[in-house]
Amino acid sequence: MRIGVVTFPGSLDDHDATRAVRVAGGEPVALWHGDADLHGVDAVVLPGGFSYGDYLRCGAIARFAPVMDVLVPAAKGGLPVLGICNGFQVLCESHLLPGALIRNDHRKFVCRDQVLRVENTATAWTSDFEQGQEITIVLKNGEGGFVADQRTLDELEGEGRVAFRYVVRDGDGLGGRNPNGSYRDIAGVTNERGNVVGLMPHPEHCVEPGYGPSLDGLPFFTSVLTSVVNA
Repeated sequence: MRIGVVTFPGSLDDHDATRAVRVAGGEPVALWHGDADLHGVDAVVLPGGFSYGDYLRCGAIARFAPVMDVLVPAAKGGLPVLGICNGFQVLCESHLLPGALIRNDHRKFVCRDQVLRVENTATAWTSDFEQGQEITIVLKNGEGGFVADQRTLDELEGEGRVAFRYVVRDGDGLGGRNPNGSYRDIAGVTNERGNVVGLMPHPEHCVEPGYGPSLDGLPFFTSVLTSVVNA
C-alpha cells in the first residue's frame, strides 16, 4: 500500500513518518506541500515538526498549501488521513476535524513520554489497538491544548469520536493535570466516518526497538494498511 507523507516548509518529522510507514510494511510516497497532486496514494500522513506560518496560528497557513486543495476533498471522500502534532492542527484548521489547538496552559514547551488511553478502535488508524488499551507515545509540543465549545465536546463524547485521551496519574510529574491543558484530557479525535484521525503525540517515534519509549506507535500504521486492504 502506498502511503503519502507530506512535507511542509520546516518539516522535521516527515522522515520519521516515512520510516514508520516502511517499518509497518507500506510504501512511503513523498508529497510536497506545493504540489496539488496526491499521486494515487492509498492514505496520507500529515507529520509534525514544522513551523510554517506559526506566527499567525499553528496550521493556519499550511491549510492553504496546494496539496490541501486536493487532500481535503479526498479525505471527505473517504481517504484515510492521519495528522500528527502540527498535522493535527492543519486538520482542525481545514475543518476536517473539529476544535483547535492552542498554547499549552503552562506556557512552556513539553517533551515527555506520555501515556494515552485508546478510546476508539473503529477508525482507519486505530483498529490494531484494543479498546481501553494504554499506550506510551512521545509527546512534544508548545501549542498542544485541544479546545472546543461545550456543544462540540459533548458531540465528540456522545458519538465516540474521542480517539485518544491523556492518562493522568498521581506521581507522573503533572500535578494531576494533563500535559498541555487539553479539554477533557483529549489527545486525539476522529471524524464521523473514522477515516481522518488527528492526535498531538508522535507515534512515528515509537515504531522500532531502541528508539522511543515503546513500539506502541506501530499499530497506527499497520491499522491503516489493514484498512486499505479491507476497503
